[in-house]
Amino acid sequence: MQKVKLPRTVDAIQNAQRRLDYDGIIQSDILKRLAESTVDVKSDAEVTMSFKVDEQRLAVISGKANVNVLLECQRCNENFEHHLNVSFTCTPFLSEEKAALVPEEYEFVDLNEVGEVDLVELVTDEFILALPQVAMHDIKDCQVKSNNLVFGEIPEEEEKPNPFDVLKSLKQQ
Repeated sequence: MQKVKLPRTVDAIQNAQRRLDYDGIIQSDILKRLAESTVDVKSDAEVTMSFKVDEQRLAVISGKANVNVLLECQRCNENFEHHLNVSFTCTPFLSEEKAALVPEEYEFVDLNEVGEVDLVELVTDEFILALPQVAMHDIKDCQVKSNNLVFGEIPEEEEKPNPFDVLKSLKQQ
């Protein structure tokens, strides 16, 4: 089955009532914020989403997405390909009163001015949160070896007097 482009925005509440499922792609050129956070987005994002109404009658969006990105190794400054694989469960943010009743495992997703969820922004946010804090190759693949990680020499510290020696002299008296 061929994957199709996902819609940009959807009515999450209506889709949850209909129990709709999406299985498609988000083209790499649309993932602009992810491209700004990485060297490059190498593939289209493959996304599956399910909309449902839970026991508390909340509209729930659950899904998985994956994409390949190019990152710069912070150890050797060479680019390397990294696979991002995320899963998420969220509910539309409707009001502060209802937010207190939402289970902890749900994240909130904001609605746009017409009351719809922007699926591209939702998936982009999840990808950005999944990026490593410090992007590095595996040590076996990195151009910089562990013996090259120290620059210069560490000066030896002067021996300082122990501040508790004063207490020893008081104890002897």
